[in-house]
Amino acid sequence: MSIVKISPFYEKKMQCLLCKEHFPTTRIRSRQARVSNHESDFRPIYINKEINPLFYNVAVCPHCGFAYTDDFSSYFAPGTKEMIAKNITSKWRSRSFGESRTQEQAIEAYKLAYLSAYFKKEKHLTMAGFILRIAWLYREANETEQELHYIRIARDLYLKAFAQGDYVGTQMSETRVLYLIAELSWRIEDRTEAIKNFSLVLKTQKTSNEPNIIRLAKDRWQEIRDNETVNR
Repeated sequence: MSIVKISPFYEKKMQCLLCKEHFPTTRIRSRQARVSNHESDFRPIYINKEINPLFYNVAVCPHCGFAYTDDFSSYFAPGTKEMIAKNITSKWRSRSFGESRTQEQAIEAYKLAYLSAYFKKEKHLTMAGFILRIAWLYREANETEQELHYIRIARDLYLKAFAQGDYVGTQMSETRVLYLIAELSWRIEDRTEAIKNFSLVLKTQKTSNEPNIIRLAKDRWQEIRDNETVNR
């Protein structure tokens, strides 16, 4: 008896939040994308590098250029549709992101999602997530300068998200946001901001429901202390 091999990829029908046109996009079956471990800024490392859901997280409308994920709200504040039309759709060259994507196309999709979120006035937390994923993709490509450039932008957006409390009601807890601010700050060698926020994370250990994040913060805190001892 022959065994039918199921493709890890499948086509999902989408309706653009902006222009309401229908289009297909590619997704990866969750059971096919196996994670071996996570890096200290939560970047997932997939066992099969050819099956990377990060490449397909963003849906890009081929008709108007609006790009979005499930994190977007369906509500458009007054004037935002006009801003998107002026700054994205008017400059859009119709093309499809619906099939398999290269690393470059995945990066472009996230940049489009960031612009769409910016003009739509989505949460800073949502925009920070897009920028961080761009940094991860540049890390995969060993483009360190670009990676660090986007890590800095993501860190600043997470700072705004924390200051404005726009993570409340999302899957991102206060502990997790503080940890990411600290971790990204450490990666761009902003020692002051890193130490400040790792300390804030550790102060939440008695009330936090995320012991894994507390453990990560403790490990990173020890690395900072060890690093400073070596460099004295």
